[in-house]
Amino acid sequence: MKEMQEVELLDALKSAGEPLVVFLHTPLCGTCKAAERMLEVAAHLLPAELQMVAGNVNMLPNLVTHYRITSVPALLVVSADRTDDPNIYYSMVSVERVLEYIRGVIS
Repeated sequence: MKEMQEVELLDALKSAGEPLVVFLHTPLCGTCKAAERMLEVAAHLLPAELQMVAGNVNMLPNLVTHYRITSVPALLVVSADRTDDPNIYYSMVSVERVLEYIRGVIS
């Protein structure tokens, strides 16, 4: 997953294009590391055109405020048309649940 800066992420979340999954984390979060591993597995089972990126919330104050991120790890998932605000998913308990959630948003 490519790590993105705040300006890049805000632009990607607003620009129509391919479906987008943004993994929000902090560097010292153990749960974030486990969720990142789940996403790496899930990426192999998702469509190739789905863009998956990451962002350190410590460096994303405007994004965190704008989307009201309450905890990490978190996923922001947006469809290709970007007509709605991103869906935010906090409960990453298994690869299957993460896949189900992402597929539900991008389909």
